[in-house]
Amino acid sequence: MAGSSFGTLFRMTTWGESHGPATGVVVEGCPAGLALREEDIQKYLDRRRPGQSSLTTARKESDRVEILSGLFEGKTTGTPISLLIRNEAQHSSDYDALRDCYRPGHADLGYAAKYGHRDHRGGGRSSGRETAARVAAGAIAMRLLEELGISVTAYTLAIGPVHIPETVRSSDTEILRTGRQYPSGMPDAAADREACAYMDECRAGQDSAGGVVECRIEGVPTGLGEPVFDKLDARLAAAVMSVGAVKAVEIGDGVLAAQHRGSENNDAFLPPESGDTPRKSTNHAGGILGGISDGSPILLRAHIKPTPSISLPQQTVDRDGRPMELQIRGRHDPVIVPRAVVVVEAMCAAVIADALLLNMSARTEDVITRYRKG
Repeated sequence: MAGSSFGTLFRMTTWGESHGPATGVVVEGCPAGLALREEDIQKYLDRRRPGQSSLTTARKESDRVEILSGLFEGKTTGTPISLLIRNEAQHSSDYDALRDCYRPGHADLGYAAKYGHRDHRGGGRSSGRETAARVAAGAIAMRLLEELGISVTAYTLAIGPVHIPETVRSSDTEILRTGRQYPSGMPDAAADREACAYMDECRAGQDSAGGVVECRIEGVPTGLGEPVFDKLDARLAAAVMSVGAVKAVEIGDGVLAAQHRGSENNDAFLPPESGDTPRKSTNHAGGILGGISDGSPILLRAHIKPTPSISLPQQTVDRDGRPMELQIRGRHDPVIVPRAVVVVEAMCAAVIADALLLNMSARTEDVITRYRKG
């Protein structure tokens, strides 16, 4: 199976299945000498962990990470970092009825057509369980970014028709992080209550909901990214779109930019307040121009579809093409969005870490400074 690796210099390769003994990731390219502990990774996995509220699956996983390689005396060695997360609460029998049919909204049909078989127990590699490995890798990228004063903060912007107020969305980072204390992931108590009430309606109708995760990346230096195929926004979009259930990614004003005139969409440049980098009066571009960071906060939104595993009866066919009615049982998130928040953070952090490492070779003067003798 191709496609289990992401990144150029800071590179993650995830492995494992939802109902196998474990899942995990190998991270290559992390520079030597970075202080790292299992606790640095665990705090992010704990945010993704299931069973923490009424809006998540009842599957109980401790998601304890084990660092198997790449550390010595509490610091990275520059060699591959291997991380293991054991699966502890599989109920594979819940999926027996799905062996010979295709679940609406899932990857079953395409998976079977591509490989000639599929793991019906939760979707195998296409399961959301795989994102635990991404979060573990992203936590290492976060540690590197912390050393450089770069922060990555995601939160729930919307669940179904419920949105956080614009005043909250434009708040400082610490207020946005308060979303972590609410079941919905929304950094606003009133919006959280409304979202939970909406989810109660969905559950009562044996249905599910989608929503939007917004991510703000601050402290990114000007000049990261490439101007052609590896644009920074293209790499961020690829990273976030690779997360299961994400159906669209926006940067800055996103799709609204298509409705604006150039005079409305352009960000005017202002004299620098400190240093030699000009400022922007607005940030319609979302911190990226021409595929290269412009020094403003990077703003990204991930639009996430409703959880496809619902209890409501649905029409499908079996593998012989015969029509049938399917009612999915088992433990599933009624909404994926709150647990996807930290996954979006992880993938964005990995992209920025990779871009930082790649940028070290952009100028001859930087190479000379590093390697000139005497």
